[in-house]
Amino acid sequence: MLADDASPTSLRSYAYELLAWVRFLRAVDVPWYLASRVEARDFALWLKTTKKPPRRRRSDAPAPGSVNPVTGKAAPGENYAARTRRHARAVIRSFYEYHRETHGQPLINPFPQGGAADEGSPNAHHNPMQPFRLPSRRGTYQPKEPKPTPRIIPDQAFNDLFTGLKYNRDRALIAFYISIGARASELLGVQQGLVASGDQTIGVVRKGSQALQHLPASADAFVWLRLYQQELRGMVPKHPSEPLWWTLRRPFRPLEYDAARMVFTRANQLLGANDGPRSEPDPRRRAVGHGACPHHHHGNLYRSHSRRGRRPRPGPP
Repeated sequence: MLADDASPTSLRSYAYELLAWVRFLRAVDVPWYLASRVEARDFALWLKTTKKPPRRRRSDAPAPGSVNPVTGKAAPGENYAARTRRHARAVIRSFYEYHRETHGQPLINPFPQGGAADEGSPNAHHNPMQPFRLPSRRGTYQPKEPKPTPRIIPDQAFNDLFTGLKYNRDRALIAFYISIGARASELLGVQQGLVASGDQTIGVVRKGSQALQHLPASADAFVWLRLYQQELRGMVPKHPSEPLWWTLRRPFRPLEYDAARMVFTRANQLLGANDGPRSEPDPRRRAVGHGACPHHHHGNLYRSHSRRGRRPRPGPP
C-alpha cells in the first residue's frame, strides 16, 4: 500500500483491522497462515455481536443508536456498524490474497470472493443487446451493505442557523461545505489564490489523487466569504499561496481541524442536530432552494479524513 502511494490514514486503518484479526487468532490459538473458513466465520460473528470499547460520554449525549429528529441521522450504536465489518473483511481478504500471489501460501483464503467473482467477470464479452448481469451473491461472511437514507433540513432551519451564527467566517465555512461537499482536509487547505469569485468556483486538492479540482459553490457562500475577508483585511497575510481560513483571535493562525469542528458544534447547538466533522456530504442530494443558503438538501455538513482517528479494537476475551 505504501508503494501504491496510499495515505497514512489508510495504512493506519488497515493495520488496525489486521491487528484485530491477529488478536482473534491468537485468542483461539490458530496461526494466521492456518486460518480457515471456520475462523473467518467465528471472527465475523464476534464482530457482529461484541460491543465496542466503552467511551466517556457526556451527560447530555444521545443514547447509542438513537435517531436525531432534525437530521434523521442515527447516533453510533453499541456494536460495530456493518460498514466497519465490511471494511475488516475486505482488509483481511486482501492481506491473504497478497501473500498467495507473492509467496504462494497460504493456499486457502479464509474470506473468499462472492459467487459471481469466483466465476470470473460476469460481464466479460458483454453483448450490448443484453442487460448486464448482476453479481449472484455477496461474499462469504460479508455483511449486507446498508442503504443510506436521504436526509434534509428545511429552508427555515437554515435561515435560523445563519441568523444565529455570530461570525461571517462561520457562515462562509458552512455555506461552502454544504454547497461543494468537500472533505475537511480539502476545504481547510484551500489557498487564497484558488478562489475564483467571478466564476463562483473554489479550488481544492483532492485527498486521493492529489489533483486540483475547481468546484462550483453557491453565490451566498462567496458573499459570506467576502464579508469575512473584509473583516480581517490588513490583519492576516494576503497572498495567493496563503491559507484562506484563519482563526478570529490573535495571534491569527491558519484554521485547523479542531477549530473548524467547534464551528459545527455551534451550528448543531442552534439546530438541535447531530451532524459533525465526520459526516459525509452527498452532492447528489443538493437542490437549489432559497433563504440564507440556497442549498438545503445537505446530506451531512462536513466530512473528514476517511476513518480518521480510528481506534484499535481489543481482542476477544
